[in-house]
Amino acid sequence: MTGDRPTVLGYLGPNWFASVMGTGIVATAGASLPVQVPGLRGFAAGVWAVSALWLVVLVVAMIAHWVRSPTVARSHVRNPQMAHFYGAAPMALLTVAAGALLVGHDLVGSRFAVALAWWLWAAGTAGGLFTAMSIPHLMFTQYRVEPDAAFGGWLMPVVPPMVSAATGAMLIPHLPEGTGRATMLYGCLAMFGLSLIASLIIITMVWSRLAHYGTSGTARVPTLWIVLGPLGQSITVTGLLAADAPLAVDRQIADGMAVFAVLYGVPVWGFAVLWIALATSLTARTLRRGMPFALTWWSLTFPVGTFVTGTTQLALHTGLPAFRVAAAIAYVGLLATWLLVAVRTFGGGLRGALFAPPAAEPIRAYKDPPRDA
Repeated sequence: MTGDRPTVLGYLGPNWFASVMGTGIVATAGASLPVQVPGLRGFAAGVWAVSALWLVVLVVAMIAHWVRSPTVARSHVRNPQMAHFYGAAPMALLTVAAGALLVGHDLVGSRFAVALAWWLWAAGTAGGLFTAMSIPHLMFTQYRVEPDAAFGGWLMPVVPPMVSAATGAMLIPHLPEGTGRATMLYGCLAMFGLSLIASLIIITMVWSRLAHYGTSGTARVPTLWIVLGPLGQSITVTGLLAADAPLAVDRQIADGMAVFAVLYGVPVWGFAVLWIALATSLTARTLRRGMPFALTWWSLTFPVGTFVTGTTQLALHTGLPAFRVAAAIAYVGLLATWLLVAVRTFGGGLRGALFAPPAAEPIRAYKDPPRDA
């Protein structure tokens, strides 16, 4: 610590990995967008390279943080706000893995890109399954959870298996024909269910909290966008699994999965659009009241990116131009938000404002007073 300025490694939390997620999804969403424009693929490849490099930097920095400040590092696990963001690390690995399969081979070659994707997928899947079990266990047994404590960050530990399912579906063609492909497909489907049901429980709790207590009125408000993550990613998973199911299972099941991708994806897409409207209005309301910048603003990127990839899958499986247009519009919004958050993060990082210690206690939510109060 130099004066009152926090050092980079002094309070480096796992929430920093959300910046890798938010950057990597710009690449994957752009590479798979159903409306291609000249230069978009090259741009996506460049953004993927940036996300991969940034992932390496953060992993090295995090290891150094644990070596130099083990007490502070362990305190993140005990912090009921910060601990949930340990789910960001495996999702960062998985996002870079997906980008390697889609555009990474343009830069590093197909063989290395596939090998990299396998290693990142294995590490991200193991880490994601661990957070999906361990963080809820800590919530049930150790953390003090107030009635108004539910927030979008609670989804972070349980969403990684859904991201594993999406990336795993993309790896099915790279497996030998036979049992291996079927095992991967059914394993991804199981992780889809694991994450989806846990996410629906938490989303219900977040909705209840908003109805009873309102928003926090703080920089936690952008975490409401995390709800969009499991929604968009689940649509993406069903679409990707349906596309590769003919390679892994018999025709009857493959046809059923193609139908499921549409019958599940379109209704969930409708709810996702509703949530975008709600999250936008609540975020704008908080901005007008002076919401400060924080790393939680990265919640505005990855979830929107999953909405883009989910909409892309619906465009492919339904053939409707409306979904192609919606995917393109959402991607423009993703780009604008990513540029804003990336610039603010770079500036905040240089000033050291983003390396302050996290709050020791949960932040209580409160209902905003009426305007005439």
